[in-house]
Amino acid sequence: MTKKDWTVVKVSDCCDQISERVDNPSESGFERFVGLDHMKTREVTIRNWGNSADVTSAMKLFQDGDVLVARRNVYLERAATVRFAGVCSGDAIVLRTKAQSPCITELLPFILNTDQFWGYANSQADGSMSKRLSVARLLDYEFPLPPIDEQRRIAELLWAADDVIESLKKSLEKLLVVDSSMRFDFFSAEKDKVNLGDLVADNRLSYKTGPFGTVLKASSYVDTGVPVVNPVNMKDGDFFVEDGPFISEQEVERLAVYKIIENDLIFGRKGDIGRGIFSTQQHEGYIVGSDCIRIRVLGNEIIPKYLFYFLTSPASKRLLASYSHGTTMPGINEKMLSKMEVHIPEKQEQREITNKLKEIDKAKSQLMSKIEMSYELKRNLLTNLLMG
Repeated sequence: MTKKDWTVVKVSDCCDQISERVDNPSESGFERFVGLDHMKTREVTIRNWGNSADVTSAMKLFQDGDVLVARRNVYLERAATVRFAGVCSGDAIVLRTKAQSPCITELLPFILNTDQFWGYANSQADGSMSKRLSVARLLDYEFPLPPIDEQRRIAELLWAADDVIESLKKSLEKLLVVDSSMRFDFFSAEKDKVNLGDLVADNRLSYKTGPFGTVLKASSYVDTGVPVVNPVNMKDGDFFVEDGPFISEQEVERLAVYKIIENDLIFGRKGDIGRGIFSTQQHEGYIVGSDCIRIRVLGNEIIPKYLFYFLTSPASKRLLASYSHGTTMPGINEKMLSKMEVHIPEKQEQREITNKLKEIDKAKSQLMSKIEMSYELKRNLLTNLLMG
């Protein structure tokens, strides 16, 4: 089949905009409430909702199979089908396919999640602070549409791709529960513990807070060179340093005591307390920034990765946050960190715990990569099948 068999239609040819409202949602007879926060970017099905009993203002009604389009903050790109009846925010546009619609219901949420649609929606939205898409402009959107049989084939492929993503996400959720449970078992039990400060005093650890004040001035930064890392560079367990800041090799030699080597533990001092990076060989030579603390294991008694897992466990993060309580912006320093209690078991036990958590980390990374690739596949399918 060629694109010659396709026709160009508007959303208004396929759908009616439903504006039926209910003044008291708790008495609507519907339990589920969908707010804009329940709608996720480029997700074609709504899988989260609230309770209508908690809503006091007037809401719109929707039916099973309708498509909701968030008209406010259009840049978030939220349009999805609902597989239940309920009430929704007045800032959601409710679309319902017409009885004689040229577009099948199953395909509509995908059409409204193409790059072409969201490019159109963002270009047509009004306002500066919270851009909104009008009903009229939504209904005026034009798109190419294949014959019904081809629509069914395309919809089947796209829903299959979406099901794969949801299956992978559920597997990741289960793995995260296992991960959390294991970390709780390993690190939250009442066991013999020692303060980090005592480990420093015994020369088993060292701290180093990054340079600040006159030690490293903004005027020392250059366009390219060696990265200076701060919490802003930390994301998903790695440093993102493409945007710098950087210092010259000459400055690095002057600031050599702040260098990062493999197996160092780098923690942010401000903001998200307990966020850390375990340095690898690729991070060697980076300079720890003023908003970070470097912890370095000395000697062979402590496995660095074990200590990192311990200090980034939920229990340790809560404890660190309690030390920073009361400051204008949550933060920690070396003195606060020294209060931190850690359990250092025999090295064999450290190794066993570390290896188990490494396996979990590897499995999480593999699943996240599969999810990312599946999203990319689905996006390519959308473009090739609907707009190519």
